[in-house]
Amino acid sequence: MAKILIIMGSPKDLDYAKKVEKVAGEFGIHCELRVASAHKTPNKVLEILEENKDEEVVYITIAGRSNALSGFVDANTTKPVIAAPPYSEQFGGVDIFSSLRMPSGVAPVVVIGFEQAALSAVKILGLRDNSLQEKIFKYQEVYKQKIEKEDKEING
Repeated sequence: MAKILIIMGSPKDLDYAKKVEKVAGEFGIHCELRVASAHKTPNKVLEILEENKDEEVVYITIAGRSNALSGFVDANTTKPVIAAPPYSEQFGGVDIFSSLRMPSGVAPVVVIGFEQAALSAVKILGLRDNSLQEKIFKYQEVYKQKIEKEDKEING
């Protein structure tokens, strides 16, 4: 069964990961949450990837500061990797550059926002699942209807 595997660089990222998990859950997608650091426990990251090499999985990596995790995961798997770094007031958002600048041959997708990360992963999984595509369509329709309602409220 398809899943989203969220790898957090530290337990400090758990609240953010739980928000991703909640959105994915609205689509009936299971999330597995793991903690492993590319800097501190690279072998553990590799073990997680090895455990899931035969699975239908999309990885979401959540790491701030110096985000080696996303590039490291992407360089060691053929599966899709979505980097979803949480915003940091401490660095004024400048730490995003460690998620954007990747070496050649390494290409995690960078998404800002927990909902957007989950939705991106769900859409990838939906490529092979028509029922998931229907759920995505309905999810998008809610937002479209909200905009239409707001437009009518403003314009009478």
